[in-house]
Amino acid sequence: MKKYLALLLSTVLLTSLTACAAKTTPETTEAESENTAFTVNYLGQEYSFDKKVENIVLASLEGMEDAAALGVKAVGVLEVAGQVPEYLAEDFKEATLIGDKMKPNAEVILGLDPDVIIGTSKFSEEIMAQLNKIAVTLPYSHISSNWKDNLLALGEIADKKDEANKLISDYEEKASKAKEDIENKYKDQDILVIRVRKGLMNIYPADVYLNPVLYTDLGLKVPEVVTKAEAQAEISLETLSEINPDIIFLQFEETENADTPSALEDLENNAIFNSLTASKNNEVYVNTIAPLAEGGTAWSKTKFLDIVEENLVK
Repeated sequence: MKKYLALLLSTVLLTSLTACAAKTTPETTEAESENTAFTVNYLGQEYSFDKKVENIVLASLEGMEDAAALGVKAVGVLEVAGQVPEYLAEDFKEATLIGDKMKPNAEVILGLDPDVIIGTSKFSEEIMAQLNKIAVTLPYSHISSNWKDNLLALGEIADKKDEANKLISDYEEKASKAKEDIENKYKDQDILVIRVRKGLMNIYPADVYLNPVLYTDLGLKVPEVVTKAEAQAEISLETLSEINPDIIFLQFEETENADTPSALEDLENNAIFNSLTASKNNEVYVNTIAPLAEGGTAWSKTKFLDIVEENLVK
């Protein structure tokens, strides 16, 4: 009799505990959700998340570079010529490819069940609307002057706020020290960043691409041709000869010159180019930073500052 009574009591207790668990689980889940929900204020816009972000899709090279700088993992990333860009391949070797930067594959992204998509401000309204139906999508700024806002927003989303703040402070401290060594030594010299695309040489405004490192952070003179540039602008050999720059950082990426694969070689063998002061003094630096680097990101700025310092602080 005692045996059966004990069994009955055990059954009743187990049933009660199960019912109690069933009753409290939803409340616990709701409380946990409230505790992990957060909002990010990015460039005047608020982005709300109902839980901690785990699955991140990087649908912009800007986002990929900053994620690499912060050590943020991603479930999906962009491809270039069918693969992760070589300079970021090691950082995202386990990520799924989601298409190219012009139009990422929404179906593939949906299958990755992202908590957030780091897009780009270059996306059309149509693409942004499509991605926002899948998950909260940040139009990550491609403007170089917004690099801190970008990094801090990604740091907050990916729970890497301390790392983001440290990266910024480390960069600013290093740039300040380098400026002391570089500004006076090169204050009268013309230093240009030139990017070869579709076989043509291009320059950028002072606040675009890699230029802010030279002209803002290091205080170097802004050449007149850069001052006049309102966007990416073609520069001819004749104009380049008139400027006769003292130092050139030359960028050439094969995928951007698919129809003119010999453009770099042709330029390096050109008599006018070889007559430049920069060429004569061996001050033409080719692809010292990955040629696909976006320029206005924490990753690009940090790498390029190292390169400028290495080559100009002698």
